[in-house]
Amino acid sequence: MGKTSSTFDSILDLCRDQHRRIVLATLAAEQRSVTLHDLTQSVLKYNHQTAPAKASEDVLTEIRRSLHHKHLPKLASAGLVTYDPDRRVVEPTEQFEQAQPTVSTILDADPTLETPVEL
Repeated sequence: MGKTSSTFDSILDLCRDQHRRIVLATLAAEQRSVTLHDLTQSVLKYNHQTAPAKASEDVLTEIRRSLHHKHLPKLASAGLVTYDPDRRVVEPTEQFEQAQPTVSTILDADPTLETPVEL
């Protein structure tokens, strides 16, 4: 029970941030590797409610930086994704697949996310 509880707590902690919830929702919907560019577009769409064509370069850069330096490394450290910063590609791991029912329950409870999240 302790391992299951700590795994659940870890997933809850990861899902506290809106950007990470959007990343996880995108990966759950796509079931494949996605680029940093795609994830930036998802965050822009679901967090800022802005179309990519209307977004300022400053906003896009800030989202990209926060994903690259903060959120993706945190998800990778938890073992849910692999992130190749050189290729800027994020891939769900087997651990993500195992945690997906819990992640999906948390994402379904988020009133700000339309599900499924689409690229």
